[in-house]
Amino acid sequence: MPFVISPEQRRVHLRWLSELTQLPTAAGKEWRVVRWVERWASERPDVVLARDASGNITLSLAKARAGDGAGGSRPVYFTGHLDHPAFVVERIVSPSTLELSFRGGVMDDYFKEAKVAVYNSRDEVVRGTITESLQGPSFKHYLVELASGSTMHHAVGDVGVWDLPRAEVKDGNFHTLACDDLAAVAAAFAAFDVLREIAAKGELKQDVRLLLTRAEEIGFIGAIAAVKHGTIPAEARVIALENSRAFAESPIGGGPIVRVGDRLSVFSPTLTDAIAARAEQVAGAPSTVTAAQKVSALPAWKWQRKLMAGGACEASVFFHSGLEATCVCLPLGNYHNMGDLAAVQAGTNTTRPMIEREFIGVSDYEGLVDLLVACGVHLPAAGGMGDRLERLWKQHAGVLG
Repeated sequence: MPFVISPEQRRVHLRWLSELTQLPTAAGKEWRVVRWVERWASERPDVVLARDASGNITLSLAKARAGDGAGGSRPVYFTGHLDHPAFVVERIVSPSTLELSFRGGVMDDYFKEAKVAVYNSRDEVVRGTITESLQGPSFKHYLVELASGSTMHHAVGDVGVWDLPRAEVKDGNFHTLACDDLAAVAAAFAAFDVLREIAAKGELKQDVRLLLTRAEEIGFIGAIAAVKHGTIPAEARVIALENSRAFAESPIGGGPIVRVGDRLSVFSPTLTDAIAARAEQVAGAPSTVTAAQKVSALPAWKWQRKLMAGGACEASVFFHSGLEATCVCLPLGNYHNMGDLAAVQAGTNTTRPMIEREFIGVSDYEGLVDLLVACGVHLPAAGGMGDRLERLWKQHAGVLG
């Protein structure tokens, strides 16, 4: 591996993961995460922060944007979204009752008598329980009865989230309020910070940037806006970062996933192959064994290459819009905070559907940082399939004679 991430850097990266994934955020109400991003950038004078007309944020390195020290003519973008499925206060019914909309995709089964924590603009919090569902004009609406004795001031636009325990690492997994997509955002910042230090030594040859989008959970609205505004230059290569529902064939602990497509589309095969080539170089081996190998032949640094059709991501938006785009994701447990989701979907659950913390593997998170740094240091034009085919031809063409 051409770079080394120290234990101290790993601890800082884990702290950023913990901070970001516990911030209350919702589509269109991402200001707390934005405030964290602004503070992070302000502490690094070599980082340039810019916004487009819809509030999407781009971070870049000053020297790279000036063309100094970044020889790659095609910028590489790591993108992630700043929202998570959550509630927004729509109406103050009474001092003890709020009407909330829900912005995101969660099965109706999970809302019955669910516990909610509502934050006002001063970050004061009051807890309550969903008592009734209502018809809303755009989103699902719910009445929430607040805890007795609450005197906290609320306003329309305040954010409500599921009332869940604090984040913790348990059995190698990181459990928290909102991995999707803030865990990937944390990984992007971790990798960008490592690349920033490499650039300071004059050793970074590519122009690497971050794009942080808004309102993904209600239909990729920020990503669509970025395309319409021309926020990403046409020649860029875009690596969208996500958290995608884990399955038996794409397990947590199996490493970061080079995602070839989602339930809507397949992504740029050339860019996907290039990232897979970098993953193979970091690992020293492919992601899976062949039929002629034992599982013990797998490398210690794990990675996966999967379709991940359980959901959709912004890579589909960017690729459909003509950009060279693909996705790298983390396998996610309790997708959108839905516990025991497979059983609830199948109707075989034996207990009431419960909201739970999302979780990812710590090793997967660290592996994603490694892979992004590797891609930031060098991202080949293609994955080398042509070279592989040519080697095979030279080695075995004689059998056709």
